[in-house]
Parts: sequence; C-alpha cells; structure tokens
Amino acid sequence: MALRTLLLAASATALLGACARLDHLGRAPTFSPATETREHVAMLSPGLPVTLDAEAPADEASLWSGNRQSLFGDRRAMKRGDIMTVVIEIDEKAEISNDTARARNGSESLRVPQLLGLPQRADEKLPEGASLADAVSLDSSSSSGGSGSVKRKEKLELRVAATVVDVLPNGVLSIMGSQELRVNFELRELLVSGFVRPEDVSRQNEITYDKIASARVSYGGRGQITDVQQPRIGQQVLDAVLPF
Repeated sequence: MALRTLLLAASATALLGACARLDHLGRAPTFSPATETREHVAMLSPGLPVTLDAEAPADEASLWSGNRQSLFGDRRAMKRGDIMTVVIEIDEKAEISNDTARARNGSESLRVPQLLGLPQRADEKLPEGASLADAVSLDSSSSSGGSGSVKRKEKLELRVAATVVDVLPNGVLSIMGSQELRVNFELRELLVSGFVRPEDVSRQNEITYDKIASARVSYGGRGQITDVQQPRIGQQVLDAVLPF
C-alpha cells in the first residue's frame, strides 16, 4: 500500500512537471495573464475615497492648487490602486571562517616489582615471558580538528512598478508588483511584495527595498534554458525519497 501511494505521488509530480514544460515546448513561454490579478482588482476597485488636506478646495483667485494633478501636487501612492516604483539595489557580501583544534594525551602505569615477593612467586608459575612486575600500563591519545568557511556575495539592481493592493487600518500600504521579460525562448520574472509606510515613499514616488517590511523579492524565470539547468523530475523525487 505504501509503495502504491509512493508511485501515485511520483506519477502526479511527473505529470505536473511535464504540463509545466508543455507550455514552452517548441515555442517561447507564454506571459502570465495581467487581468484578474490582485493588482488589476485593486485598480478596478480603488476603495473608499481618501480626503487629504492637500486636496482641500483652494480659493479660485489663488494660483496655488493643492490637488494631485497640479504642478506641485503630491503624486505619491497613498490609496488602493495607486502605483509606485520599487528600487531594488542589493550589494551584499558575507564571509565567515572558523577553525577548531583539540589534542589530549594521557598515560597510566602500575608497577609492582617488589610486593612481599608475590610477583616473583607468581612469575614461576606463569608462562615464559610473562611477568607481574609491570602489572598495568595504559597509553592514550586523541586529537580532533575542524574548519569551515562561508562566502556569499549577492548583487542585484532592479526597478519595478508595484501597485497598492490594500490599505491597512493603521495606514500601512500593502504593495505587490510583477514584471516579465521574454528574450527568445527564456522568460524572466520579477515579483515583489511587502508593506510600506506612506511617509517612506519619496517625492519621486519611489521606495527602496530596505524600507519594505516583510519584503518578498523573487527573480527567476522559465523556459528552455531553465529546464536544461534543472534536474529531471524523477531524479528530484528519488533525491527526496532515498535515505542514502
């Protein structure tokens, strides 16, 4: 029964992997639909209107207009359906190195050459070459050593437009953005999501990734080149099941 369940799970996994690859079998991978996404729904239903002090009616005789469409208006994203630019600039480097060494030596010796003449009497009855003069002699030594090192270097520079999909009760903005770029038979996909404070958005309507709480950034893709770089579905299943 367990073997049948394992075979069914492996077959289902293989079918799912095959269906995913059929999308770009002999042709370029298709784009993800832009409609019916959370970003698209947020743009269609912007939610309740937000009244800001800057958008208060100005005197008709005044040259100043505080609305968002004016020259000096605040065009930062602040309500559901608005769009902002997320700037991702990651240039990090980490190095960790550890060395450990330990050594220990010990020896124990017990000699009884003269113990009321008992060793000499016992030696007469022992086989040739055996003696109680050196009753016990122990030597021990142990040593251990270990070393390890970790080196990581990441560099990523990207810009992507994100949509405000929700405004939390405390005013924090929930954003989500996606971007797809297809070159020949390979499609690159960039996804970003997280939570942003309105005051952290710059006057250029931009925000850096280090000011996004619970930031999730994914940069990958799919296509013929990615398929070749990945192990086969059967090999992945065996790697997960086999204990050796």
